[in-house]
Amino acid sequence: MRTLLHLWLSAPCRIVRVALAEKALEASLKVEKVWERRPEFLKLSPAGEVPVLIEPDGTTLTDAWVINEYLDEVYPEPSLLGDDPVARAETRRLLVWFDRRFAHEVTENLAGEKIMKRFLGLGEPDSDAIRAGRANIHYHLDYIAYLAEQRNWLAGERFGLADIAAGAHLSVVDYIGDVPWDEHPAAKDWYARIKSRPSFRPLLADQIPGVPPPRHYADLDF
Repeated sequence: MRTLLHLWLSAPCRIVRVALAEKALEASLKVEKVWERRPEFLKLSPAGEVPVLIEPDGTTLTDAWVINEYLDEVYPEPSLLGDDPVARAETRRLLVWFDRRFAHEVTENLAGEKIMKRFLGLGEPDSDAIRAGRANIHYHLDYIAYLAEQRNWLAGERFGLADIAAGAHLSVVDYIGDVPWDEHPAAKDWYARIKSRPSFRPLLADQIPGVPPPRHYADLDF
């Protein structure tokens, strides 16, 4: 059995979880409290970060990007990167957009400040960062709406890693109730399709002790 070391509200971990489910690859999920800096964990991930995927043969991979490239190469059906070089390039472009730009401008400013600082013992949330995250998310939701209106899915006609990455980051921010869905109906409609996928539903069942999500979080119809 493969094992995935993860954290509940880590968007990179959620991306890998959905990718595994889309490829029908079973994995045992193990929460890794990275702030504890376990020596055994640091041997697997010298950077001290999750996700970490341990394959049944002992192969160990770190970093969501590396893991997803590996999964699509070793388990190619269904392809989540795309069927041709142009499609794969567009998927990778959007992966950079969501897993770097969205993460930096939105996820870290909202979930990072409100949730992760608490677990990492890094002090009180930065109100300026939270305000920036709440302002920045509108631009990203507009971009998601634009892509979803031009294409069937964000990177093209097929569901893939671009949708998974965007959905994972939004699910983290939505857990703390900071996604203004009613102001962005096209993005909301796209996300409703993401929420309804069987691969995504386990994410919506996650519960952080003492920090419950809003009532709409796991509602497939909002």
